[in-house]
Amino acid sequence: MNMIVLEGLLIPFAGTALGSAMVYFIKKEIDAGIQRMLTGFAAGVMVAASIWSLLIPAMEQVSDSMGKLAFLPAVIGFCAGMMFLLILDMITPHMHLDETVEGPKKNLGKTTMLVLAVVLHNIPEGMAVGVVYAGWISGNTAISISGAFALALGIAIQNFPEGAIISMPLYANGMSRNKACLQGVLSGAVEPIAGAITILLSGLLIPILPFLLSFAAGAMIYVVVEELIPQMAEGNHSNIGTIAFMVGFSLMMILDVALG
Repeated sequence: MNMIVLEGLLIPFAGTALGSAMVYFIKKEIDAGIQRMLTGFAAGVMVAASIWSLLIPAMEQVSDSMGKLAFLPAVIGFCAGMMFLLILDMITPHMHLDETVEGPKKNLGKTTMLVLAVVLHNIPEGMAVGVVYAGWISGNTAISISGAFALALGIAIQNFPEGAIISMPLYANGMSRNKACLQGVLSGAVEPIAGAITILLSGLLIPILPFLLSFAAGAMIYVVVEELIPQMAEGNHSNIGTIAFMVGFSLMMILDVALG
């Protein structure tokens, strides 16, 4: 595994780590307006990444062999990815930041389960990066190293508020800043691991790469629809989340198209 691929796998993890470190700079919970802005921005990034870095390459890869039916692997993989995350949500707690900060030590159990839920949701994101880099390594012309980097960077941007959402409730519930930050960082460690395993198994996975790319897209869109969009709409009405979504979507589109 060369350094370019290794750096790509570590970029999303760096986003989580930087977000977790916010516990050293913010005294209590994230301001509701800032939280809504970060959530909207992350949602825009993930939607754009799902389209340009995952679904379009998945269909381009089979366009010659399947013609007008090139959408079929993308649809199947996309639906499978969404159903996978739906099942995860059925077996893990469905909680947000505001449900974990009621009082010191009162909700450590809830917060621990929130960490578990985030860890499980990070696995498909790590696989998404691994699948794209595996496609590039295999010489797939529909996937460029710039596009793979853009996806990794986009997920890192999305992971930044996610890291803060883990570390700050832990600190608010009585844990030390150092331990809270470490928990947040560790929650993102599964991403490079999942990505590396995906690349190591690339010899077996390349034949079904279009399905895997679409699966990752479905998983990411599920997170947007089920987690991020509701958070954008919480509290008093504000357009800041929508504007941030527009900025995040546009930035990711520019990164993927311009660099790809």
